[in-house]
Amino acid sequence: MFADRAKIVIISGKGGDGHVSFRREKYVTNGGPDGGDGGRGGDVILKIDEGLNTLVDYRHVRKYKAGNGEEGGKKNCKGKDGEDIVLKLPQGTVVKDAASGKVIVDMSGDTREYTILKGGRGGKGNQHYATSTMQAPKYAQPGQEAKELEVLLELKVIADVGLVGFPNVGKSTFLSRVTNAKPKIANYHFTTLNPNLGVVDLDSKGFVIADIPGLIEGASEGVGLGHEFLRHIERTRLLVHIVDAAGTEGRDPVEDIKAINKELEKYNADIAHRPQIIAANKIDAIYADGEDPVQRIRDEFEVKQGIPVFAISAVTGQGLKELLYAISDKLDSIGGEPTVFEQEYDPEMALAVSEDPYTVYYDEEEDEYVIEGPRIERMLGYTNLESEKGFAFFQNFLKEQGMLEQLEELGIKDGDTVRMYGHSFDYYK
Repeated sequence: MFADRAKIVIISGKGGDGHVSFRREKYVTNGGPDGGDGGRGGDVILKIDEGLNTLVDYRHVRKYKAGNGEEGGKKNCKGKDGEDIVLKLPQGTVVKDAASGKVIVDMSGDTREYTILKGGRGGKGNQHYATSTMQAPKYAQPGQEAKELEVLLELKVIADVGLVGFPNVGKSTFLSRVTNAKPKIANYHFTTLNPNLGVVDLDSKGFVIADIPGLIEGASEGVGLGHEFLRHIERTRLLVHIVDAAGTEGRDPVEDIKAINKELEKYNADIAHRPQIIAANKIDAIYADGEDPVQRIRDEFEVKQGIPVFAISAVTGQGLKELLYAISDKLDSIGGEPTVFEQEYDPEMALAVSEDPYTVYYDEEEDEYVIEGPRIERMLGYTNLESEKGFAFFQNFLKEQGMLEQLEELGIKDGDTVRMYGHSFDYYK
């Protein structure tokens, strides 16, 4: 089975402790402190490896830890830094916080390398704590603790075009005819167990097509392998809906298209509303007796909904050229790059502030509600409140930390003022 999902635990390195020691030299009876600083803990780094296309390695090993920093030594010797650990991932891997499901980083586009957890800083040796009144400090700073996080890795294929449709409608055959892909083709349901990618070269222009495995009704609820497959069309800019126009398996092509669109809507409404082109396949198997099924598809989708319909035969090649040029033109009109998922969760920020205290109270003299403490002060230092995205991120932080709930318990009302370290906000629920 194609490995496109894995859950792992990552741990940064602990910072080395600062050292307590004093100079011991001949003829120096009371040498000063010379304890060295501890080494920095190792980082956890994510890096794209072009040679990988699955997450199978992460199915077998679940825990990954960077090296700890060494303790400082005598004679001002600094401890050795811990070794970083580099996790190699296939391009298109989205990394999420396992607890909340929020996106930490999307390893695609310009993001080739990302430090997801930084190692703990090394503690300061006792040499840093000597003063005029305390000339022989017998204490040093401990190294910063390691950070641990459980993350979910999801591989979402990067392609311009996603082929969707029921099993056995000819998607694999189509892909093999128009690209350099060599998918396995057989006549049974769920033939394609992993997405096949192919590149179309068209008059010096190219685009990438992903053959998304055959969907069935109930896929959006996870029936069959629905969720595993639907994940891969989240990045595509255009959907090409391939349907068996001849109804060779006794199904109604119009109802098939409606059923698949319904599953897409249930799974992710944004995907369902992306531009579509319908490829009415297997016209070589249509016999001239009775209603023209291709015209019926056109009447329902092209005339009523404005979705272009192309009659093709993936087996004979009929109509493929016209369809490919239409796909290319549509991609040009859409413009842009495949979807890149934005960060929703910053582990460094979340783990750094979670243990710091804060207080929420009402200042009667100023008639303002006040939030203060190291946790909020540090968060303000991290966040750009001038940007809309930064301010939304900050609002979400206040909610997740329970601060908004505490304000409501104190009786805050819409329009009241909230003060935080020189910043004042009007409260609105």
